[in-house]
Amino acid sequence: MNRGLNYRQSLPGSTTSSMTPMTPMTRKRKRGPLENSPASDVRFHEEAEVDGLTGNIKSVIVIDDDTPEPPPTVASSSSSSRPLSNGNSNGHSKANGSLPGLRTRAQVAAAHAALNGNNSVTATVVVPPPPKRRRRDVPQQPHPAANGLSTRKPFPQITSKAWPSTSTDVSAASSQTTKAPPSCDDKEGHYIVTADDVVGKRYRLIKLLGQGTFGKVVEAVDPSSNKRVAIKIIRAIPKYREASTIEIRVLRLLKERDPHNIHKCIHLLETFDHRNHVCIVTELLGMCIYDFLKENDFRPFPRAQIQQFARQLLSSVAFLHDLQLIHTDLKPENILLVNSAARVVNEMATAPGRRPQAISRKILYDCDIRLIDFGSATFEREYHSTVVSTRHYRAPEIILGLGWSFPCDAFSLGCILVEFYTGIALYQTHDNLEHLAMMEMVMGRMPERFARKGAASKPEYFKEGNRLDWPKPKVTKQSRKDVRATKVLHEIIRPQDTLNRHFLELVRQLLDFDPSLRITVRRAQDHPYFSAITPNDA
Repeated sequence: MNRGLNYRQSLPGSTTSSMTPMTPMTRKRKRGPLENSPASDVRFHEEAEVDGLTGNIKSVIVIDDDTPEPPPTVASSSSSSRPLSNGNSNGHSKANGSLPGLRTRAQVAAAHAALNGNNSVTATVVVPPPPKRRRRDVPQQPHPAANGLSTRKPFPQITSKAWPSTSTDVSAASSQTTKAPPSCDDKEGHYIVTADDVVGKRYRLIKLLGQGTFGKVVEAVDPSSNKRVAIKIIRAIPKYREASTIEIRVLRLLKERDPHNIHKCIHLLETFDHRNHVCIVTELLGMCIYDFLKENDFRPFPRAQIQQFARQLLSSVAFLHDLQLIHTDLKPENILLVNSAARVVNEMATAPGRRPQAISRKILYDCDIRLIDFGSATFEREYHSTVVSTRHYRAPEIILGLGWSFPCDAFSLGCILVEFYTGIALYQTHDNLEHLAMMEMVMGRMPERFARKGAASKPEYFKEGNRLDWPKPKVTKQSRKDVRATKVLHEIIRPQDTLNRHFLELVRQLLDFDPSLRITVRRAQDHPYFSAITPNDA
């Protein structure tokens, strides 16, 4: 409304219909430009309405606003207010002690239509607005705390959505489920080896030969030629599949450069992909040297056989280095015997302070070997990861983070040759500082130049004067004991004859702390050790 309002009502006890001025509403608002004009009186009339709560008749004042909508048709009256149908115009007001309610024309018309003719007012029929759409009740989900779930976040409501479901659809889904091939992998991505399973549409699996981080090695047969092979089945994990591509590239290079296998590296026959597993097929060989040592109760090899092993290993690794390739994971597990057949001999073992004891020992018929597992092989020009090599055969420069190259393979070979001689690993540890302390027990103190580099790279391992900080206060008693029990190299390899003296000298040069002073594998092939004659008892 754009004009001021003057409210009138019949005072209690009055019998006339004259209306006296009322005080305006207390709500304040800005005054418009027409509020003080003479035409500010508003037309209104009084109507009767049924109270929806009590059922009584009450009076309401209807304001005739100036909307373009035509006013409702009302029975003619000369007065702006007319007697109510019950003859008491102020009965409801007196009874309640309050002013008549204010309604708009649309509300009054709707109320009159509800009276169904109980009063004489004729009003236009107003269609009520459509009812508001009510939200469907959604079944409440159980409280998450009932199932032991976290109550930090409210449990999400599940929408009640009708999903089409017929017996035909269910049967079709069931048939698809039954037709789906069963999983061939375990939870770690290893291929589940089953006897007589066919891989590559050609090879029938016979048995599992071994398992490692990379995957599994199985024995298989080619029915067309009845030839037995070894298949390395890589885990169905992206990083291992990617590493296998590097190994395949190296194997192809080795076979291409050495087709007659003079340098004793494993030869690739073929590769294929079977159910998301990369399969590498190679010749079938005997057991690895570590397994042979284990079956032989970790008794050492004869010195003559150690000399043959050393000659072949140096030839294999020198061949790799000539191709600018570093193996990085040399260990007895990665050296396979071509034929692991052996004879058993009975000997008398003597130990200081003990009585001689009869023992049995296996002696190999054939010392021919093959170097395997090129999954970690790295070209010198390509990226070098921070840590390589298995712990017991890891070079000191790798432990100290000084970088590594071809000399790390030479160090691993030195550890392997000592293990052939004693039957047990030279450095049996799993801690870096303890490992370095054992190295100093075997080889003496680190050279000053090398220790200075190590202290700059790993200061936590050194103390003042670039000396190895061993033992630290928190070192266990067992660790101290293990380091003290480590023997000096010349006590491990006693220089009792020419063969041992040359062998000791070769191992010492292979285990040198400083990689720049360590003997190269190519030079080691010309060492006097390989020209020394082995005694009959060796």
